[in-house]
Amino acid sequence: MRKILLVDNGSLRPAATLNLRRLAAALSQVSGEAVEAASLLHSFKIPPEQLGGHKAVSLGPLAERHAAAGVTELLILPFFFGPSQALTRYLPERLAEVQANYPGLAVKVAPPLVDTLLAPDLRLARLLADNVRECMTGQSKPSVVLVDHGSPIPEVTAVRNYLSGQLSALLADEVACVTFASMERREGDAYRFNEPLLEDLLASPALAEGDVILAMLFLSPGRHAGEGGDIDEICTQAMARAPGLNVVTTRLVGENDAIVEILATRLQQALAGSPLLMALAPASPPA
Repeated sequence: MRKILLVDNGSLRPAATLNLRRLAAALSQVSGEAVEAASLLHSFKIPPEQLGGHKAVSLGPLAERHAAAGVTELLILPFFFGPSQALTRYLPERLAEVQANYPGLAVKVAPPLVDTLLAPDLRLARLLADNVRECMTGQSKPSVVLVDHGSPIPEVTAVRNYLSGQLSALLADEVACVTFASMERREGDAYRFNEPLLEDLLASPALAEGDVILAMLFLSPGRHAGEGGDIDEICTQAMARAPGLNVVTTRLVGENDAIVEILATRLQQALAGSPLLMALAPASPPA
């Protein structure tokens, strides 16, 4: 028996869990497969009354519950842009703990939303381009900044830069330029690959006197990309320092229903046995 789980990192903001549940329901309808929503961390702390009375569930306890009920395979569909440590380290470690108690449980993890090892796919870039066009007034060509949180993993930042190149090609003459930035980065030269930081880029002469659209490379509302979050604060401060600067932000990637098509493709690829991000096989029976 198999269970399919749509898994995000988790957030203390109810809107993130509600959005994940919405997408899991939409994916279930599109694919004909039952898909459940689960988070790696944080969301279980949200009061159930803020989630329609239904408490958020973490991946570990949910996996144990399913294994105890006789499930023999978990198919994890990551709601992540790239191979973050949450996927490549925390998730397998947590599920290995479950498998220690339920050695008959197999786990398959599908690739994240962007996998540069697969055939080129412009759908996420098209989604981002559509989000940008929703914010364009037509009065002037804005500069576009594709902004993400920033990551300690170069491969995750490479995904953002890869999408930036696709977005630049799609928007072409519609905008003045397309570039990228991180919301924040860790200290030290080892993490310089996250540069430029958004606050520094918005203060640069090239952008400080015109219209800027932030293409938000975030999946769901949270303390960074949600209303009144870190991105909003950075933009407010930047516009206060440069009166000629006008910054608007797009909606988030996970708020655009076009993301469901990409998730459905990842699900079908995994069900068909295409290359996985990882597979945790059940324990071999004793000799």
